[in-house]
Amino acid sequence: MTFSSHLAEFADRPVVEFPLEGPLPTVTGPVSWRVTRPEFDDDQEDALSEEFAATFERFVAQLGETVESLVIGAWGYAAFNPAPIAQICAAADRLPALRALFLGDMTFEECEVSWMKVGDVSPLLTAYPELEVLWVRGGEEFDFSPVQHANLRELVVQSGGLSREFVGAVLDSDLPELADLELWLGTDDYGGTTEMGDLAPLLADELFPALRRLGLCNAMITDDVAKALATAPVVRRLEVLDLSHGTLSDEGAEALLAGQPLTHLTVLDLHHHYLSEEVAGSVVAALPDVRVNVSDPQEAEEDDGESYRYVAVSE
Repeated sequence: MTFSSHLAEFADRPVVEFPLEGPLPTVTGPVSWRVTRPEFDDDQEDALSEEFAATFERFVAQLGETVESLVIGAWGYAAFNPAPIAQICAAADRLPALRALFLGDMTFEECEVSWMKVGDVSPLLTAYPELEVLWVRGGEEFDFSPVQHANLRELVVQSGGLSREFVGAVLDSDLPELADLELWLGTDDYGGTTEMGDLAPLLADELFPALRRLGLCNAMITDDVAKALATAPVVRRLEVLDLSHGTLSDEGAEALLAGQPLTHLTVLDLHHHYLSEEVAGSVVAALPDVRVNVSDPQEAEEDDGESYRYVAVSE
């Protein structure tokens, strides 16, 4: 199951957990440090949030100037406590080397993604003008504001339901170096209100001049996305196209193949899909020089004459 384990690697570095007590582990070479306080107790939710704050402060005091990559796990119980964005921003002058940040690396057992209270994540970019990689995961109270950032190369937003306001704010941002954009659009049952019209400036290639990898993932509207991409100008300069974790059916895949050439891609990722074996095979056969991922096929559920497809991550 997606989000059933923590990342073992982030920003091309192994993830090493900062200990809650005792000496630091021995590391060789660059690592991504992970800071977390995952315990949950109904009677201590505020205390656990305070414990995360104390752990993070100790982490910064011990390692701050050397930290290049940082993963933030559970900050107490995330369904009750908003993410420690203000604390992370306030530490910027003591984390001068930070270039990669992931906020929200927690399993579904620690907190379902749709329950995670996060807040507006764009202040992280304002606080860290040298940041190159930002991953964020969240569901409830999950926001973004338009920003200008000269150095961000990779933005990944993982959600079971991404609002059109969030997506619109990302697309309204000035990100001249953004080469990799991945948005998990999700389902409207969990706040995924983004529609095809909201993606129009992106697909028309009016944004992000450095973009080379585009992921429109975990989407109930994957077929509509695929049909739009069949003629979308942005596709011509992509190296990687990712429609994984979604609800792609034969209809969407056939439209994508019937559109503009995709032979210039290096990767087409369609895993977790609803394709028939025949259509999945035809996609692979049509793109022999492209690494096409059609793993993890799904079966639609039938109920009272209706067919239902599901994204990989919603709740």
